[in-house]
Amino acid sequence: MQYKVISADCHIDLIWLPPDLFTANASKELKDRMPYVTDGEKGPVWVSKSGAQFGLQNGMAVAVVEELIRRTGEPARIELVPWTRGYHQVRQQANAAIFSTVRTAQREADFQWVGPIAHGHTRFYTLKEAGLQVTNLDDVRRLGTLAVPKRWYSYELLAEQKLDNLYGVSTPQDMLRMFRHGRVKLLLANNLTLNGMLAEQGMRPCQLQEQFDLMANDSYIAFSRRTQAARVARWQRALQEMRHDGSLERIYRHWFPEADEQALADLLSVE
Repeated sequence: MQYKVISADCHIDLIWLPPDLFTANASKELKDRMPYVTDGEKGPVWVSKSGAQFGLQNGMAVAVVEELIRRTGEPARIELVPWTRGYHQVRQQANAAIFSTVRTAQREADFQWVGPIAHGHTRFYTLKEAGLQVTNLDDVRRLGTLAVPKRWYSYELLAEQKLDNLYGVSTPQDMLRMFRHGRVKLLLANNLTLNGMLAEQGMRPCQLQEQFDLMANDSYIAFSRRTQAARVARWQRALQEMRHDGSLERIYRHWFPEADEQALADLLSVE
């Protein structure tokens, strides 16, 4: 029986886009500012004519899942779908999984979990040119509207904190557009997916100033409750083998050459 492993990160990853998508469709005025794919030392990489680097054309989570499919011998295929659709699809179907998914108390009973496959942080950012310093949620409250996708767990967390300037948007792209056009002063994003999100808007990480972390988050592969427990256990064992034989570390360092060493050590020490 074939089953699905669904990639449904809550933004459009550059890894899935045609390499000339932006340059082929941009207006003449904007074409030279658009990212495109060229060959780099580690494979195809997204760049722009200005010299900006937006990351490799593939993704760490995809690389991990592909290796797990190979090791388990499962007849699985990866399918890209929008986050909301994938989330509800996996909750209803047997023999399906969604990645990468942040494991939270609210989601715990809805899935069977394999991981973690990455350690990340949901962090506040501002534009460097703004010269702002933000150290806590009281500072966030004083900076006006904070746009966050309503489907994100961080939105739920901030709503519980009674953040009265919280504004729910439909997609991460809506949030990024508001930030790029100066309609909001703060950006909230996972540090592991930030570069791809910025590239969609023609922005670069060097334009941002890190502020403070809202929360740490572990990314998992979430299997449907209707998937056989033995199958889920087989994937977890294969992931543990990847920790022990060094392949998980190699994949992680390939995609995140400037990885936080403590976060990586924590990821590799999970048993």
